[in-house]
Amino acid sequence: MNHRYPHPIIAREGWLFVAISSGAALALSLAGWWLAALPVWFVVVFIVQFFRDPPRVVPSQPDAVLSPADGRVVVVEKARDPYLDRDALKISVFMNVFNVHSNRSPVNGTVRNKWYHAGSFLNAALAKASLENERNALHIATANGVDVTCVQIAGLIARRILCYVGPGDTLARGQRYGFIRFGSRVDIYLPPTARPRVAVGDMAKATSTIIAEIA
Repeated sequence: MNHRYPHPIIAREGWLFVAISSGAALALSLAGWWLAALPVWFVVVFIVQFFRDPPRVVPSQPDAVLSPADGRVVVVEKARDPYLDRDALKISVFMNVFNVHSNRSPVNGTVRNKWYHAGSFLNAALAKASLENERNALHIATANGVDVTCVQIAGLIARRILCYVGPGDTLARGQRYGFIRFGSRVDIYLPPTARPRVAVGDMAKATSTIIAEIA
């Protein structure tokens, strides 16, 4: 099952929200209730920018690991991968409400396993969010035997993690595989020999930013 996505500019996850908010704003405007309509139109603008889903150019470098999300890099460190029970290089990207929230595959590979854990909704920028917040993890194995763990983590405001792939599905680098609504984080666990290409504080773009290289 291959979930390729045509990038309709506004993510399909937001179509209902855009329709409802736009309908309310239009109805208030047509009724002449301008003071009431104005804040609703601001809500429409916020929703449209939140659910934007622009296409991205995929880098051609074969050993590159691509950012799975837009946002600020908050972790680059050696850590223990709790899903594959191994030493790893961990890189985390935090998405605020103004970032694109479409999640993309960091590598070419096959999904070997998938884990979902219910949990808290702490600020996703906090270190403990990796183990305490609601999260969905994928084990992606590349054709040359590299294991990558990609974890979607809900945040303080996020209340819905969407993941459209499961064990046996294949993913291409940059392919859209999920979405998190309203502020969140994505953790990547790589082999410890991987070389980071980003540092804490850097801004990353899903698909177009190379966050690491597989040694």
